[in-house]
Amino acid sequence: MSTAPTARTHVTQAGTPAWLWVPAILALLGALLWSYWAVISDLIREWQRNQNYNVGQLVPFAALYLLWHERRALRRLKPTAGWWGLALILLAQGARAYGLIQLFESAERYALVLTIVGLVLLVAGWPIFWRVRWILVFLFLMVPFPGRLHNAISGPLQDYATMGAVFILELLGNAVSREGHVMVLNGVTPVAVAEACSGLRMLTAFIVVGSVLAYVVRRPRWQKVVLVVSTVPVAILCNLIRLVITAELYAAVSSDLASKFFHDFAGLTMMPMAVFVLVGELWLMNKLVLPEELPVVETQA
Repeated sequence: MSTAPTARTHVTQAGTPAWLWVPAILALLGALLWSYWAVISDLIREWQRNQNYNVGQLVPFAALYLLWHERRALRRLKPTAGWWGLALILLAQGARAYGLIQLFESAERYALVLTIVGLVLLVAGWPIFWRVRWILVFLFLMVPFPGRLHNAISGPLQDYATMGAVFILELLGNAVSREGHVMVLNGVTPVAVAEACSGLRMLTAFIVVGSVLAYVVRRPRWQKVVLVVSTVPVAILCNLIRLVITAELYAAVSSDLASKFFHDFAGLTMMPMAVFVLVGELWLMNKLVLPEELPVVETQA
């Protein structure tokens, strides 16, 4: 005796119909936006007014792209409740309370990201969480550096940019004297290397680009690590090239043209140049690694 086929409802490993997770996820996202709306609004304003961290507004969209990149692998995993996510959420609320009491806005911003991490673990469970762990870590790049860390990085970058530009300009035959962060070309043309010229904006942008590129390429892990770490010297080098060209334009043409080059043309060309350098670095690393030799099998006649 045969029975008529019945429709099957897709269920998770915990026995809950998959469609029930959709309203739960939407409700949690709504609660997250409501709770952190002031922090999110302040973060958006910081992205817009601080050029060093403009790239932060692209990080959420890049994270969505990386999730789409993992779509096939994620389809094979079933969401289950991961109760350790509650511990991360509680830790995030502790960090947020500290930020509110101490007026430390960076703690509140990092608490936002940590809350997202905890919600993913709570709703999706350990297998999915582990699969997207690096994407969740990537989200921390959307938060601007805390004030002390910003100053600790920006100051030395400004010094290195000034010293490096002076060195290269002298190699090119220019008479350059340095007074702090001001270069005087041929004794008549002062060029100030302001904090905005330190290269921090380029550094944050290159780290984001390098991280995305390292995630999507199929390479050994050591090559991915080298690629991300190398974004720092690549950013410094590209900023140095920009400073040297700008200084030459100041001395040879006009300050208006040099300023336009620094803020407009250079900003548009340095990012493609960085991508080109990073892709070239991947190509070079691939050429330096010798393929494994196959074992020689002796045969008897």
